[in-house]
Amino acid sequence: MKLFFRKMFFYSAVLFLFSGVAFAASDETYDKLKLMIDVMEIINANYVAETNPKNLATGAIHGVVRTLDPFSQYMEERAYKEMKSETEGAYSGVGLRIMSKNNYITVISPIPGTPAYKAGILPEDKIVKIDTMSAVGMSSDEAANLMRGKAGAKVKLAILRENTPEEIEFLITREKIKIETVKSIMLDGNTAYIRLSEFNAQSAQDVKKALNDFAKEDMQAVILDLRNNPGGLLDSAIDIIGVFIKDAALALTTKGRTEENKKEYFTSGNALFPEIPFVILVNKGSASASEIVAGAMQDFKRALIVGSNTFGKGSVQTIIPLSDGTALRLTIAKYYLPSGRPINRSEEKQALNGITPDIEIKIPVETEIKLYAQSEMIFAKDKAPKSVVEEKDKVEDEALNKALEIIKEGKVFDAIQESKALEKEKEKSAKERKEKKK
Repeated sequence: MKLFFRKMFFYSAVLFLFSGVAFAASDETYDKLKLMIDVMEIINANYVAETNPKNLATGAIHGVVRTLDPFSQYMEERAYKEMKSETEGAYSGVGLRIMSKNNYITVISPIPGTPAYKAGILPEDKIVKIDTMSAVGMSSDEAANLMRGKAGAKVKLAILRENTPEEIEFLITREKIKIETVKSIMLDGNTAYIRLSEFNAQSAQDVKKALNDFAKEDMQAVILDLRNNPGGLLDSAIDIIGVFIKDAALALTTKGRTEENKKEYFTSGNALFPEIPFVILVNKGSASASEIVAGAMQDFKRALIVGSNTFGKGSVQTIIPLSDGTALRLTIAKYYLPSGRPINRSEEKQALNGITPDIEIKIPVETEIKLYAQSEMIFAKDKAPKSVVEEKDKVEDEALNKALEIIKEGKVFDAIQESKALEKEKEKSAKERKEKKK
């Protein structure tokens, strides 16, 4: 066993010396690597139960990646294969987008129509136990592996929720998750309502098709609902922005440590609907590509953003396949909107991350739960979904109602200008306060 660890140390040293990666060879680095090998040898020789050196090495790799950020992760072979199948749009599980945050598995958003969504799990819920296993300190890919499984099999999740003193338990039956990203309907006669649950390879095309179909029905305004949309493909987001922006314009910049990770993304300049009144709905479950669309439209003054502050995932991850069938998901850059502002606004030392809506509507957790349960009813025709709630328990969708109200009054563009004027006034006041302190 000692030979195994010494060989691993040798290969690590060679990697550090000869790779073109941005690691600097130093005595301190080698000392730490040697210390890691010493620790693994001590564990292997003295731990109360027999250990597997391969598992120890894998654990060490997980530990290295966890020191980076909540979005980078080492994916073992099974997790990598399942991630690829999920990207293709189908897998068996409960339907949650998750991340590791402050040592907790944190829900970004439940996928609409899935078992987790129907059960009432919410964005920012913390998963503390999966069946009998504690999830505290667990990586997101480990948690995802435990929640996936054969369709029809049950899994128990224990959740910690803000303002709820005790754990909440959910017994959820796994299903085959087939992600239908776009649902649409005409509301109030001539307002196209499109709910986009995720950005995949087909999303932009599906949104365009829905809009073109509604245009034939005298569509007068558009509401794009990005609430609880955790993101997805960047190109899809840029394509959707281009549907509403007349001229070719810089929609997003990514910046990393290397020049190759600095990229600029432009709209096509072939907008289908460059002038139609446009409202976007967001909430704390809107992340990544959702924030790119909402933030860019806000910067372009092209859409009115309504809802609550978004999640704040402003970084780019790439998947790097490794030689043994595993893979590394690594953060390589950060997103910057057309105005130059980052999505992860903590860089500017502001209290909130993400996109701040033009019209903010705060919704209590209890109301969010009921909205999730009844939201599928908007699209129900002859058959009500399983998530239907009784009439007496229904709640008003304040964000959607506000959007419809502003559209009906013909004040979308006025509201956008008012929001920008208010923002400039706030910036001016902040600047004046800063100058007074000098």
